Amino acid sequence: MESFANDDKTYEWILDSLATGIFTVNHDFVITYFNAQAENLTGYSKDEALGRKCWEVFRTDHCHNHCNLKRAMETDSKIVNIRLVMRNRRKQEVPVAITAAVLHDRHGKILGGVESFQDDRARQALEKEVRGSYTLEDFISRDEAVQAQLSRLPVMAKSAKPMLILGETGVGKDILARIIHNMSNRKQGPFIKVNCAAIPSTMLESELLGYKKGAFTDAKTDKPGKFLLAQNGTILLDEIGELGFDMQAKILQVIEDKEYYPLGATEMEWVNARILASTNCDLDRMISENRFRKDLYYRLKMFEFFIPPLRDRARDIPLLIDHFLSEAAAIQNREKPDIEPGAWKVLLNYDYPGNIRECKNIIEYALMVCQQSVTRSDLPHYLLQNALGRSEDLAEPPTGEISLEHSECLALQRCLREHDWNIQKTASSLGINRTTLWRKMKKHGLAKKRRKPD
Repeated sequence: MESFANDDKTYEWILDSLATGIFTVNHDFVITYFNAQAENLTGYSKDEALGRKCWEVFRTDHCHNHCNLKRAMETDSKIVNIRLVMRNRRKQEVPVAITAAVLHDRHGKILGGVESFQDDRARQALEKEVRGSYTLEDFISRDEAVQAQLSRLPVMAKSAKPMLILGETGVGKDILARIIHNMSNRKQGPFIKVNCAAIPSTMLESELLGYKKGAFTDAKTDKPGKFLLAQNGTILLDEIGELGFDMQAKILQVIEDKEYYPLGATEMEWVNARILASTNCDLDRMISENRFRKDLYYRLKMFEFFIPPLRDRARDIPLLIDHFLSEAAAIQNREKPDIEPGAWKVLLNYDYPGNIRECKNIIEYALMVCQQSVTRSDLPHYLLQNALGRSEDLAEPPTGEISLEHSECLALQRCLREHDWNIQKTASSLGINRTTLWRKMKKHGLAKKRRKPD
């Protein structure tokens, strides 16, 4: 078959310079050309790809039943900007935007087809940031306690009842709230977030409930409150533990009666918004100290989701690091670098008091300053200071990609060390029983390292 690249070697040089993957096939869907970016995105070299069926290299769920390239060749047309998920050689899922078209020679004879595909991760990441279009898959965790809660999330999301999200600053409460909204029947409605700690207490009532013209000196027009703006959608009351007692009483009225009086109003407004609340405060202690209403607390916690701090989810740390590195590399339009063993050891020995938000910032910083791969010197200085003050008795981290087996081994060692190798405490923190923990320790050769009897 006459090849697209054989017409002129200049074409091949040009195509290899593009940031777009391109391959061509003959009538039997055998690959006849494969450019440099196609190698980068799929993980297959040009020599490995040439002569193979396209679906053996460019693997998507559409290949066998909804092949866009086949449809383009059958209809002699061009199919543009179809978004798919490709699985590369490492079995990683990579979102791509593809264009498929018929390939003709210079005389108009059909030679086969050509497909171009671009890495779509940067667009997806930016879209999630801007639109908040997070899905359940965006909450990254292999922690068993978290997974047990996530399995119930679809039921919680469909309800109109209030929900309370608990966890330290930076654990992902905002993202979880967005996921709940996007899974709910109200996903077409607005999502309104109110940071209760950022609004002065004197202004909070007017911000939440709104006011009528003439309610006070500067009230020259009606102003809708956040509850009204969230109508038919979801309102997130972030840091609800910062509300004063008076405002807590008004929120309780909104929950119970689904009505409220805006400032200066003579008629009540009807509320049709799902109320989510989040806090990093210990509400039980605040109740005992008479700083939070018990009746409001029990109305909010009909559905409750607790996100553990990252230091208690050691097995999630490698997953999050890998995810943030891939995401940041895509946004910066650069190849994802490897993390050298020394850097891995520092990252896995750190407690992340700022939780997931801090982990993301660390990885984004490391990517900005690193050259070829991420080394210890590319990490923030305070992490290196922390590493000097701790014993580093973890097994050597992997180079390149993290295997699930090694990730589990590292996480187990870290958790065992944090609990001084106490089996019961470690098992409880991981949300598994002692027998399961012993089985995993024997599997990874950790049983012999046990330091202290229970």
